[in-house]
Amino acid sequence: MDAAAARAMVQAPDSVLKVDSVVTRFGRNVIHDGVSFTVDRGEVVALIGGSGTGKSVLVKEIIGLVRPEAGRIRLLDTDVWNSSQDELDALRRRFGMLFQDGALFSSLTVAENIAVPFKEHTDLPPGLIPPLVGFKLALVGLSPETGAKMPAELSGGMRKRVALARALALEPEILFLDEPTSGLDPISARAFDSVVRILSGSLGLTVFIVTHDLDTLLSVVDRVIVLSEGKVIADGSVDAVRRLDDPWIKDYFAARAPAAQEES
Repeated sequence: MDAAAARAMVQAPDSVLKVDSVVTRFGRNVIHDGVSFTVDRGEVVALIGGSGTGKSVLVKEIIGLVRPEAGRIRLLDTDVWNSSQDELDALRRRFGMLFQDGALFSSLTVAENIAVPFKEHTDLPPGLIPPLVGFKLALVGLSPETGAKMPAELSGGMRKRVALARALALEPEILFLDEPTSGLDPISARAFDSVVRILSGSLGLTVFIVTHDLDTLLSVVDRVIVLSEGKVIADGSVDAVRRLDDPWIKDYFAARAPAAQEES
């Protein structure tokens, strides 16, 4: 091996997610028809596409909740659909997931919600869990007093932050966010984006976001992947993707222009 090849190997990105030729069908309806992409460690990547393109389904396939018809998915060097139950259980301790609605347990307090991963996946003494819960609350910008509240007592933005704190409980290597700003007012949405960007930078988190929110793309992500008609039609920086001559991409980025004019 020559010196140039050796340097290339040293400098090669560390891929934490590889989606290879994934096919998904529901009955006769083809959702994914050979979807492929990789995500490197430390990236903040957004997955966008029109309604019905299977963005949330793809995330569920990646984390082992929905089995694709064909293709291969490797997450953190684990073959998601060709691994033992023990291997999958170990994998689930290494990623965090925030579902679109937050999926908080309505009958548990905020602190009890955040404590769930510690109780399910660790052997920590009970006395160590409350301080860890407090630390996770602080990490997402919530006060210790929030822990005593019920989810129904919180605003939408606060519930999202609690769900994020729970997703971060076990210090994941990669964080999946499904429409994290959906249902939030613009101020809360941008505040949530800011938290994600700060956490990614300070903790070295890899973040994979499914979103319709153009402002999230413009303020948070390093790279955007576009799904259309079952395939990846674009993959690159936001600036590079927005310049592509594709009708859906043009309409998507143009949608922000009227809002900007109204604000001015």
